[in-house]
Amino acid sequence: MKMIVGLGNIGSQYDETRHNCGFMVVDQMARDYHLGAFKHEKAPAVTVTGMINGHKVMLVKPTTFMNDSGHAVKPLMDYYDLDLADLVIVNDDLDMPVGQVRLKAKGSAGGHNGLRSIIDHLGTQQFNRVKVGIDHPQQGTVVSHVLGKFTTTERATIDDSIEVAEHALVDWIDGATFKELMNNYN
Repeated sequence: MKMIVGLGNIGSQYDETRHNCGFMVVDQMARDYHLGAFKHEKAPAVTVTGMINGHKVMLVKPTTFMNDSGHAVKPLMDYYDLDLADLVIVNDDLDMPVGQVRLKAKGSAGGHNGLRSIIDHLGTQQFNRVKVGIDHPQQGTVVSHVLGKFTTTERATIDDSIEVAEHALVDWIDGATFKELMNNYN
């Protein structure tokens, strides 16, 4: 089974915010592949499991706040006895322009507290990521920027990037290596 974890903050006040790009990607995948509704899991997360192109996939949204995402990921990895190769994290990235999608095979948290929590709980940086750019704030604080909603112009760009991220993830589900995906999508 493949596990795709979209990072975000739970609660309607965070819907469609920049920090919830990960949730937006897995929500779109669940809709496009008719996987049904997300349900509470054995960890602090909601999940939906189903088949995508004949492969079993679990989509995950941690119900912790972003900074505690590792509390959801590690127990699910253990319970389902998944290898790191079966995991992809989808997250927002301040260091990339709005809508840019970048795949990364491993690395540091890069200042992202959700990734830092996952690294701390898994005890390694050796997991795949799909990053969606949200850009740095023009003015104001980073917190208000990441928790703010996209402008109308940004939203159109983000919708396109969600589609690109989904295509990359489906290619991974279908058996492409992350190295191949990075060559094709980065």
